[in-house]
Amino acid sequence: MRIIRAAKVLTGRPGEVIEEGEVLIDGSKIVSVGPPGSAGGEGEVVELPGHTVLPGLVDAHVHLGFDAKVDPVTRRSAESDRHLLLRMAENARKLLSAGVTTARDLGGRGFLDLALRDAIEEGLTVGPHLVAATRPITVTGGHCWYMGGEADDEPAIRRVARENLRAGADCLKVMASGGQMTPGAPPSWVPQYSTEQLRVVVEEAATRGKGVAAHAHASASIRSSVEAGVTTIEHCTFFTPSGHQYDAKLADLVADSGTYVCPTVHGVFWRMREVHGPEMLDKWLHGVASMREVGVRLIAGTDAGFGLAGIDNRTDGFVGGLEVFAMAGHTNAEIIELATVRAADACGVGTLTGSLEAGKRADLIAVAGDPLKRLSDLRNLALVLVSGRSVTQAGVDTVTSSVG
Repeated sequence: MRIIRAAKVLTGRPGEVIEEGEVLIDGSKIVSVGPPGSAGGEGEVVELPGHTVLPGLVDAHVHLGFDAKVDPVTRRSAESDRHLLLRMAENARKLLSAGVTTARDLGGRGFLDLALRDAIEEGLTVGPHLVAATRPITVTGGHCWYMGGEADDEPAIRRVARENLRAGADCLKVMASGGQMTPGAPPSWVPQYSTEQLRVVVEEAATRGKGVAAHAHASASIRSSVEAGVTTIEHCTFFTPSGHQYDAKLADLVADSGTYVCPTVHGVFWRMREVHGPEMLDKWLHGVASMREVGVRLIAGTDAGFGLAGIDNRTDGFVGGLEVFAMAGHTNAEIIELATVRAADACGVGTLTGSLEAGKRADLIAVAGDPLKRLSDLRNLALVLVSGRSVTQAGVDTVTSSVG
């Protein structure tokens, strides 16, 4: 048994703050959370004066296994599976260094994400709990086709979905629209699948009690994703040939549906704005702010792992993305909620983690200071527990790029 005492405990439930609180942990589980003395006197006591304890952070959109370089002409990879898996393990460690104790990996090749997920759970390597989607379902030659999930019609979509689920996928990922980072693929504003085809993915996931994450930039794809019943919409940029064009009526539809939206808010926003100019990025940020105002259920996710025009979105830059949410008008309390309990619910693991409650996994962090007052205090990590296991990684030098 272990008792963690801190100046403040944030349970993750909206507005719930325990001054001079304590958390009782037995092995991998939380036993109790409450005021001073509530845990009793048994067990090792960890005193953290001047610190805040809160649920471990959740990054709902990462790519730990983007290859260093994929040649889209010959379909040849620059990295072997063995080498890539080692780099994925390093990326998982970097997530911990940012206080992320759960991450949803939304696309990788060769089911390597499943191998890493299982190795972390077995204690063979250090990393957050992973919710793995494996190969994204995409059209032939579509966005991220090189990950192996190409499917053009309903039978093929069912086949790829079932193969992913058979392999052990925790959720399914479908590329409802094109993307900007796959040479030769349909662009972001072009739908890749119809509503009926997206509904097939949702049906297949439902047979195993799983959710679906839909990559959707195009407005038509956002609408189709809602109509098909996906769990989360990734990006949701209302993209058109001329760039971001926020659609208020469509945003209302998303809000009314209760569908979660992961706008992939990342910490390289400022650098991208500097390099690519403010017009496009400011429109995107306005869209995030507007979705908040109409009640869209936003969650935190960074799309970590990509590199664009020499700008690397590192897996240890999670807090920087949260600070961009603040620029979009979110309060610190709202940001902590969307990065913990709400993101966990969206990823399908809300019964296991995301808040500090009796019976849930002991996934928590302790930071010096008070992130309700200063969001940057989330960088002052003193303790990281994953299922009760101390895995604090702050201060460890990074030796390789996070980005493919």
